[in-house]
Amino acid sequence: MNYLAHAYLSFHQEEILVGNFIGDFVKGKMMDRFPEGIQQGIKLHRAIDKFTDSHPLVRAGQTYLRPKFGHYSTVITDIYFDYFLGKNWNKYSNQPLESFVDSVYEQVSKYEAYFPDRFGNLFYWMKKDNWLYHYSTIRGIQMSLTGLSKRTKFNSKMEVAHLALLEREAEFEIIFFAFFEDLRTFAKQKLEEIQLTYDSD
Repeated sequence: MNYLAHAYLSFHQEEILVGNFIGDFVKGKMMDRFPEGIQQGIKLHRAIDKFTDSHPLVRAGQTYLRPKFGHYSTVITDIYFDYFLGKNWNKYSNQPLESFVDSVYEQVSKYEAYFPDRFGNLFYWMKKDNWLYHYSTIRGIQMSLTGLSKRTKFNSKMEVAHLALLEREAEFEIIFFAFFEDLRTFAKQKLEEIQLTYDSD
């Protein structure tokens, strides 16, 4: 999943949110640098990604993308799902999307001292260009996918992946709704499990 979904699936817990955001940038023994709450968020991030990558509905959606985009299909579906979450935000939260993303930026900013090096630069641009809010628009994900395409070593074609979404938006949206219900249930249960493990140590 991408950043808007990881923020939503932090369930309004600040340190979980931070860990969920930096999860891709934390390797090996780096984990010991962080407070327990952030460690829990990192573990939740990894569990969410593993659940997503192995889910049959997600794989079904990627089957359509793979002939053109190859292994980049996993990145593309992550971006698509943030689009559908933002587009349908009022189905999942009573808090307006703009207010939610502003609070996310504010909360994560407090923990700058814990940012892994590469995340600090990414978060600067995320906040400056308001990625989380703009994921809810086709133009926003087009810009995001184009940015990712420029940073890949190979010809990923991600700069045109928004067109594949437009071709089959209704089908991808059905996949998202069904999958996200499963993911939300999983993430809530997994977070409780992770926190119980820490409490018992």
